[in-house]
Amino acid sequence: MAFDFISQQLDTRKNDGLYRQTQTAQTPQGRYITVNGQRYLNFSSNDYLGLASDPAVITAWQEGADRYGVGSGGSYLVTGYNQAHLELTEQLKAWLGVEALALFSSGYSANQAIIKLLLDKNALLLQDKLNHASLMEAGSLAHCKMLRFKHNDSAHLCSLLEKQQNPNTLIISEGVFSMDGDQAPIASLLQSSQQHNNWLMIDDAHGLGVLGENGRGSVVEAGFKNQDLQIYMATFGKALGVGGAFVAGSQSFIDYLTNFSKPYIYTTGLPPAMAHAIMIAAQMAEQEQWRRDKLHSLIHYFRQQATLHGIVLSATNLQESQTAIQPIIIGDSKKTLIVAEQLKKFGFWVTAIRPPTVPVNSARLRITLTTRHEQQDIKELVSTISTILSEH
Repeated sequence: MAFDFISQQLDTRKNDGLYRQTQTAQTPQGRYITVNGQRYLNFSSNDYLGLASDPAVITAWQEGADRYGVGSGGSYLVTGYNQAHLELTEQLKAWLGVEALALFSSGYSANQAIIKLLLDKNALLLQDKLNHASLMEAGSLAHCKMLRFKHNDSAHLCSLLEKQQNPNTLIISEGVFSMDGDQAPIASLLQSSQQHNNWLMIDDAHGLGVLGENGRGSVVEAGFKNQDLQIYMATFGKALGVGGAFVAGSQSFIDYLTNFSKPYIYTTGLPPAMAHAIMIAAQMAEQEQWRRDKLHSLIHYFRQQATLHGIVLSATNLQESQTAIQPIIIGDSKKTLIVAEQLKKFGFWVTAIRPPTVPVNSARLRITLTTRHEQQDIKELVSTISTILSEH
């Protein structure tokens, strides 16, 4: 029978402990999450600054809907670019210190658009081995040659650059790695790209709003400016609590993207009400330093508690995470699922991350912290994890 491979591959996923299915949350993002009528302490949200259900952001979306309606009505180059999009763009440029930027419906779409736009069969793409799937898939589908350098290994990157000697080279790294929480060596990446006259792109989905002066992200945290890069990309669905993404760079690069990028040209624009809400969330992320202060205090407390309980927070070959993403690597996928299910019985929602999202034998609990948490939440979580792990 045609397409028998569908059921066969699904059965294989189930047998390997890799099967996935959606879980329906019945409450807003916050300290707690309700699933199937059961309330849990939520340690799986990317809403790092607690803005997703903040009354000011909700009010901004409502105001935007009253002012602009709920739909954009078309792509950005037809009727879909609204006053709200212009105001958001100008606000982001001022906050992040970039010359120009373009808005996208998602980070996945933005990353696909960049790679498809810039890299032809004569170009070279160099990616950190642990980059996000949106970057890896785009690279594998592009006509360019793609090589991966060892995670955060600048020496390996330099050796590849020396061997290839391709003037049309794009280097891409995440600013904060989504599954490990460690940060890219921005200084050495910049140095390598400048020495070889190549382009550098940072995907800062998990750094924007959380790191750097006034939340300007990983590049600023490292002591540089976002405009020092050729491409700076980030999303609005993590620390800013809303959705969508942007790509920033020089005016000529953004003009080129606007004229030649099919994912940009042929996609309906972000709802203007949403753009208005993003603008308010960005202003709050920039100005409300207490959110970052509390988050970093909770990160420190979590790591302190984990150490007290003898919990290892990263693999030996990875830099320890000082960000809101705190992985506990268990290894075996089925065992990781069992631990996550046991945590649910104690009232904690912690996601089991398994291959192919992470490398084989590196399944993990991906714990994320937000300003909505309190120290007591963390103390109880770490104690419970310690008890469960000791039983396995």
